[in-house]
Amino acid sequence: MARRKNTMTVLRTEKLGAHMVRVYLGGDGFDDFVPAQLDDAGAWDTDMYIKFIFAPDGVVIPDDFSPRAGRDMFAPHEQPVLRTYTVRRYDAANREIAVDFVVHGDEGIAGPWAASVQPGASIDFFGPGSGYRPRADAPWHLFASDEAGLPAVAAALEALPDDAIAKVFIEVAGPDDELDLTAPAGTEITWVHRGGGSNEVADDAAGDNAPLIAAVRDAQWLDGEPQVFIHGEAQAVMHNLRSYIRKERGVGAKNASISGYWRRGRTEEGFREWKAELKAAESAPA
Repeated sequence: MARRKNTMTVLRTEKLGAHMVRVYLGGDGFDDFVPAQLDDAGAWDTDMYIKFIFAPDGVVIPDDFSPRAGRDMFAPHEQPVLRTYTVRRYDAANREIAVDFVVHGDEGIAGPWAASVQPGASIDFFGPGSGYRPRADAPWHLFASDEAGLPAVAAALEALPDDAIAKVFIEVAGPDDELDLTAPAGTEITWVHRGGGSNEVADDAAGDNAPLIAAVRDAQWLDGEPQVFIHGEAQAVMHNLRSYIRKERGVGAKNASISGYWRRGRTEEGFREWKAELKAAESAPA
C-alpha cells in the first residue's frame, strides 16, 4: 500500500440502500491515485482498498504523517484514527473514485461522516492496497460476504468475463439492504437476512451463528476447484467458513482469498489486535 498521504475532495454522495451511502471523491488528488496492480488492459485488483484518516476537529494532518509517526506527532486526545474501505469503482474518464459506507445511525466514525458530508469537503487517506482479482480461467467462483465485503464482491462481479459461473451469498440486515448487482448470466445471487444490524442482533444470529455460514455450507458444490472470495465479520469468516473451504472442501491457498474485514463488538484498532492474537495462536507450536 502507498504510504504517502493523498487528499481528495468530496464530489457528491448517493444513497444506495437502507444502510449504505456511496461517496464520490476526486479533485487534484485524483492525479496521484494509481489503481492497485493496474495492468496493460486497464484492469486492477477488485478488492482495492484505502485507509481514511479521520482527525478530531481542529487537527491538521501534515503531509509526512504516518500511523507510527502519529503517535509522537499528536497528543492522545488529538490522535487521528484510520478506517479501511474498499474502492468500489475507479473512473478514469470522470476522474473520480467511489467508496461505499455502511451507515447505522451515529455508530462508528466513518459511517456518520459519509451520511453527513457535503460536496467540497476534503478527506485524507493512504493507499490503495489490494490482494485479489477474479481469474477468467477459474472453473467457477464462490463469493460470500456481509455488508462490509459487499463493495468488493460487487466490483469483482463486474470484472468477471461474460461466460463466468459464480455463486454469491451476501448477508445483510433485511430486504431493504439488497442492492442491484451487475453480474454475468451464470451468476446465482442469494441474499441472506440476519434480521437486524450486524452489531444489533443477538448472538444467535451473529459470529458462529451468522446465517451466512449455513447458506454457504448448504450450497451445491460445483465441479472443479473454485476461486473463492470470502470476507466479512471475522468470527464467521475466520473461525467457520475458512476451515470449511480450506479443509472440508480442499480449496488450495492460491484460490482462496478469505479474511475478516471487521470484528463484532470491536473498533478497527481492537480488530487489528484480535488479528495479531489469532495469527500468534495459529503459528504457535502444537
